[in-house]
Amino acid sequence: MSGTPGDPPVRILLVDDQPLLRTGFRMVLGAEDDLDVVGEAGDGTEAVELSRRLLPDVVLMDIRMPRMDGVAATRAIVAARLPVRVLILTTFDLDEYVVGALRAGASGFLAKDVPAEDLVTAIRTVAAGEAVVAPRILKRLLDRFATSLPDLDAPPSRLLDALTDREREVLVQVARGLSNAEIAQALTVSETTIKTHVGHVLTKLGLRDRVQAVVLAYESGLVRPGA
Repeated sequence: MSGTPGDPPVRILLVDDQPLLRTGFRMVLGAEDDLDVVGEAGDGTEAVELSRRLLPDVVLMDIRMPRMDGVAATRAIVAARLPVRVLILTTFDLDEYVVGALRAGASGFLAKDVPAEDLVTAIRTVAAGEAVVAPRILKRLLDRFATSLPDLDAPPSRLLDALTDREREVLVQVARGLSNAEIAQALTVSETTIKTHVGHVLTKLGLRDRVQAVVLAYESGLVRPGA
């Protein structure tokens, strides 16, 4: 599925310290009418500079790079409040970096060997303002690296007081990896109602997407690793 006819193409910045990989990604993305690679960077420092200058819609970001890694670059891009979303590319032996990138404000992550069609779909999804990390995968990551999460023995954060009981219940289900349809079935309400609740949760907690909601649910103590 491509973008709506007449819409401007999604502008993409490729960031990887391996030129051959960047060439491969450029070829895949260049075959799509609604995607436009506007620049390339070989390290995190250059990625931040080009993000400021080019204002791409999506930065396809590697994790381990010289000068500045992908986590630090993501943090810098988000801190600068640029209208740019970051999609992390990594290998599954670097899960701890993925958690760091998500906490820094990335909109999701993919494995570097992801099929081309999944990469294209993920970029479109992120450009549209959604996250692409499957909550179940994120839950496994957070469970595995629970020791890096703060205040695991503290009571749930007061930040969650802004939520209604039902919104808090929905947030728990989101953090456990359930889709909107699955939550709707569990709570015997419509999927539209769940979408509305999720929207309220994101707005009240100042979050950009479901990924950040899952991270916050863990960090606030609402959901415990391994539970």
